Amino acid sequence: MIDIALLAIALLVVTLTFGVPLPWCFGAALMTMYFIGDVTMKGMVLWGFQQLGNPVLLAIPLFVLAGTIMSESGIAAALLRFVNAFVGHVRGGLGVVAVVTCAVIGAISGSGLTGVSAIGPLLIPEMEKRGYPRAYATALISNSSILGLLIPPSATMILYGWVTDTSIAACFLATLGPGLLIMFNFSVVNLWMARRFNLVLDEKPTAAEFTGEVVRRGIHAFPALLMPVIILGGIYGGIMTPTESAAVAVIYAIPIGFLIYRGLRLDNFLAAGKNAATAVGAIMLMILFSMILGRMFIYEGIPQQLVSVIFDITENKIVLLILINILLFLVGMVVNDATAILLVAPLLLPLMQALDVSPVQFAAIMGVNTAMGGVTPPYASILYLGARIGNVKVTQVIPPAMILILFGYVPVVFLTSFWPDLSLYLPRLFGY
Repeated sequence: MIDIALLAIALLVVTLTFGVPLPWCFGAALMTMYFIGDVTMKGMVLWGFQQLGNPVLLAIPLFVLAGTIMSESGIAAALLRFVNAFVGHVRGGLGVVAVVTCAVIGAISGSGLTGVSAIGPLLIPEMEKRGYPRAYATALISNSSILGLLIPPSATMILYGWVTDTSIAACFLATLGPGLLIMFNFSVVNLWMARRFNLVLDEKPTAAEFTGEVVRRGIHAFPALLMPVIILGGIYGGIMTPTESAAVAVIYAIPIGFLIYRGLRLDNFLAAGKNAATAVGAIMLMILFSMILGRMFIYEGIPQQLVSVIFDITENKIVLLILINILLFLVGMVVNDATAILLVAPLLLPLMQALDVSPVQFAAIMGVNTAMGGVTPPYASILYLGARIGNVKVTQVIPPAMILILFGYVPVVFLTSFWPDLSLYLPRLFGY
């Protein structure tokens, strides 16, 4: 039976590679299990629709809507100006602004695409004007946007927690440490790269000018800065569930966008709602098919058979963790982060538990690997979107993007796997 399951997964990957819409790829894998594997589907569809009614999943469309509203509202621009007040006069400082702002945007929206959509049009032309190569600026903002998949709240961690029956708040905290470390690494790599560019810098302000500018921009950015405080404070303070915090994010973003920053108008507000609904519709259909496929695998004992096969090869924990990271990286290269989690998490979780890796640490391992896939060809959806926004060829963006991945991202992948405290310290601190 495991051969048929692997055939179904191979068909899924091949159809994805040829650009078949995601839900139909999962449908093709389902049909393989049904017709070739002779797996019954009695009750499967009804069970799948029951799972879609889970209130936890409501957080995903709400965070998507909050992100689309935020990218249109002017919230991102306010955050950008505030962060730039601190390091705008430092060589490479504007690149650090891009990294940190994308991280903050990700903390609000829970999406990688929101960061590049909101920050790219504002900052790529500005960075080019200051002497950064346009391709490098595009690569930096695209890579930094994947921090939205790691710094909570994260839509992918909501999916992981739901699929594996793990505390979503614990999953949020597990990816926070790796996310902040990647943000730091990107900033350091950017400062090193900036030494090669002929940059135009702001004049160094006096202490009084610096303080006045920080205060002025801080007051303007205060409503935007309150968003992550409300969302994360509500979740970890025990006041709100992730779903309720997502609803609060939407309710808060609307008046802020219309009345304070005034970037929202009726036309782009309705367009944001339409874009969010379209994205969510595809996501939910994909979740339905993937959950039924995962249920079939569990019904046939595929995860347990997979564990047995892998342990027949080797029982060395270090070797197995390296192989699992390579597998997750390869999966992330051909499918998006949500698809990878829905497909791989139920299969590999029993193996990770057999290696004494907790589900919470596995959340971080999956998170950092699948997020990296968003900027690693051939899938690289965030990198392609960044190239489109930056109006540069993807082939020009790939070399600087690979430098950032190699020196800023890959070390964190291995630290997350082999240093459990990086992902488990905060969940333990909060009692998870």
